[in-house]
Amino acid sequence: MSTDFDAVIVGAGFGGMYMLHRLRQKGFAARVIEAGSGVGGTWYWNRYPGARCDVESVQYSYQFSAELEQEWEWTERYATQPEILRYANHVADRFDLRRDIQFETRITSAVFDETANVWRVETNKGDKVAARFVITAMGCLSSPNTPKIEGLADFKGPTYHTGNWPHDGVAFTGKTVGVIGTGSSAIQSIPIMAEQARHLTVFQRTANYTVPAHNKPLDPAYVAKVKAHYPEMRKRAKTKPAGIDFVINMASAIETPEAERRRLFEERWAYGGLGFMASFSDLLLNDESNKTAADFVRAKIREVVKDPKTAEILTPKNIIGCKRLCVDTGYWETFNRPNVTLVDISDEPIERITAAGLRAKGQDYAFDCLVLATGFDAMTGALLKVDIRGRGGVALKDKWREGPKSYLGLTVVGFPNLFTITGPGSPSVLTNMLPSIEQHVDFIADCLEALRARGVSVIEPIEQAQEAWVGQVGNAANITLRSTCSSWYVGANIPGKPRVFMPYIGGLPAYIAACETVVKNDYEGFALA
Repeated sequence: MSTDFDAVIVGAGFGGMYMLHRLRQKGFAARVIEAGSGVGGTWYWNRYPGARCDVESVQYSYQFSAELEQEWEWTERYATQPEILRYANHVADRFDLRRDIQFETRITSAVFDETANVWRVETNKGDKVAARFVITAMGCLSSPNTPKIEGLADFKGPTYHTGNWPHDGVAFTGKTVGVIGTGSSAIQSIPIMAEQARHLTVFQRTANYTVPAHNKPLDPAYVAKVKAHYPEMRKRAKTKPAGIDFVINMASAIETPEAERRRLFEERWAYGGLGFMASFSDLLLNDESNKTAADFVRAKIREVVKDPKTAEILTPKNIIGCKRLCVDTGYWETFNRPNVTLVDISDEPIERITAAGLRAKGQDYAFDCLVLATGFDAMTGALLKVDIRGRGGVALKDKWREGPKSYLGLTVVGFPNLFTITGPGSPSVLTNMLPSIEQHVDFIADCLEALRARGVSVIEPIEQAQEAWVGQVGNAANITLRSTCSSWYVGANIPGKPRVFMPYIGGLPAYIAACETVVKNDYEGFALA
């Protein structure tokens, strides 16, 4: 049976672009289908004010090309969305990727033809193509979650979602603005919107922990040093659970004398960024150790926020790190501004959206613009928007009705020749996404090459291997405190979504070792036909 392509790749973000590059290198015919009009994925869509990566730019970058590492110049410690998008476009141009990317097209269905052992793919443009393999690179945080609040369509002013921001920007100068949500995108955007708006009203359901970024322009001498030692830095990063090269203090927080513990917290706080959670090795393993870090941050909030009542509302009650830790610039200081109001809706949800604004806790609030900073249907949302059907016509959404199950976060029983880059069951969102993406892409590319060399046309995980991996993912989650709270890691932000801890929390080194063992043992856990 002839096919139009060896592989159809869904999405032209960092995963889809690198996947295309690797398959081309190995002589496979591939086509990328991308909904947007350009490359970049997450960084194409997320253009809200203050959008910025929370991994330092010199590490949030591809490592497959030494030449690319040397020629690209990052300008800030934490790169902004426009700069990361420029980087994505540079990569697309440098490796001539656009000629194999079909833009402004969405895949509507992908059905496995068991007779011919090919995937039948259809798009919203009426395209019908056949491919031996389908590889999804749709991103873990790419399906915006629009809350089901009564009257949402009644609001007369413009409504914006941080995950689908207008590409020409939004001018809030002189406007009154309502913001629903205080997660990562809100923490980044609220300080900037507050500087522009006449008045900003923030509606908070759950207070979040955030660590200062201390962002700054990159010192040329520092950049030169990094570039001179990139291989060593990348090698060190691969030994760290999050795939980020920062030093982990192996001591226990609770066993460290209080004065020394505070000194180490202050040191990490002064440096800024996600490395704060590496102050001690047991912050996500021991309740008492975690409390020392949580109390440290809570005290910082009370130091910064002048109004005690507002400070109390902004102080998280849950453990630190159980939800995504945020990195900010001037977030808490923003609530000292006279043009910012914080409304606590933790005990009573928003009643309804009105034509002029919204009603909460028996009070009407009016504003010119409404911003939904309500996050994403994480990990599975984008995948399940496509009608993906495997053996026997079974839909992936039905297969995952009680929560996602996969083998290695890469493949699913009953869906032959389907690969999911950074899918549920992989480290993905708990790591630096770039090395995690590259590791997945390299695994897939090498696998397809091995299948071709053997004359094998079908690969599919076996049930026993998948169940064992799902058990491993669950056991790893249960060891840590991250599984103890309602976060998007378990789908808690989506009504009706099964509560399953979706990413693999065992760390990037352990995951890489597991994948290498599978390959070494002749693709153990897979059926080849």
